[in-house]
Amino acid sequence: YILEYRTLTKLKSTYCDGLLKAVDSDGRIHTSFNQVETRTGRISSLEPNLQNIPIRTELGREMRKFFTAGEGNTLVDADYSQIELRVLSDLANDENMINAFNSGEDIHTITASQVFNLPVEMVTKQMRSSAKAVNFGIVYGIGAFSLAKDIGVTRKQAQEYIDNYLNTYSGVREYMQRVIELARDRGYSETLFKRRRYLPELNASNFMVRSGGERIARNMPIQGTAADIIKIAMIRVDKRITEEKLDARLILQVHDELIVEVGEKDAEKALKLVCEEMENACKMKVKLRADGNIGKTWYDAH
Repeated sequence: YILEYRTLTKLKSTYCDGLLKAVDSDGRIHTSFNQVETRTGRISSLEPNLQNIPIRTELGREMRKFFTAGEGNTLVDADYSQIELRVLSDLANDENMINAFNSGEDIHTITASQVFNLPVEMVTKQMRSSAKAVNFGIVYGIGAFSLAKDIGVTRKQAQEYIDNYLNTYSGVREYMQRVIELARDRGYSETLFKRRRYLPELNASNFMVRSGGERIARNMPIQGTAADIIKIAMIRVDKRITEEKLDARLILQVHDELIVEVGEKDAEKALKLVCEEMENACKMKVKLRADGNIGKTWYDAH
């Protein structure tokens, strides 16, 4: 009960009370977006931050019920499916991962099948969950110690999972090595669109600082490219809405997710339009995929 009380108190003070204070005279909350605050290139939100509305728990997700479309309108919410893993497969030119995505199979189940050396139909939920942690952990340069802690296995088992993963996706292993060497030679890491992040940390004498620089060198091209793609998608969506004279407008971006407020009569058309423009924002070896929904509140639409 104490933990539950603390959770509810945190939700009330940070979100319920905080959001109510942020409501303007028009009944809407107006955040500010920053294009250059994060080093990866992601857009950030502040005063209030609308990108940190909780999503990991059902109670947290219910905070999204605060956000509702205006009278006669509805919300369209679309987000990218596993965009960072898709970007990784393209940058690494890994045939196994590319084929898994392009065949429409579940990447986490396929990964589990190959990491645990089992047929797909024998993969359990726990195995898929572990493979998912490895998939996303690799993007962030996770080590055996952190992975073991995340999924509740020994450090030795976690290292075996990582080794099996990198043997399965050998293109990813080679990419991880290559991208660090390239960043060290150039002094910077860059996205698919040539946006750079300079990395003096790679030449630091301190081991921890240098290791941190190597993690950034691996991660920045992936996260940064995903950030570039969503920005391109935002421009495409806004332009298409104007061209098609839809009663709609883009009102929020939450990393890989776009939210559009639209007149109820145009909702289905807007959903199709948003997903199309997101999926066509960048041509890669792997097709981008966006999934969306329609609802009166942000909670219903997500």
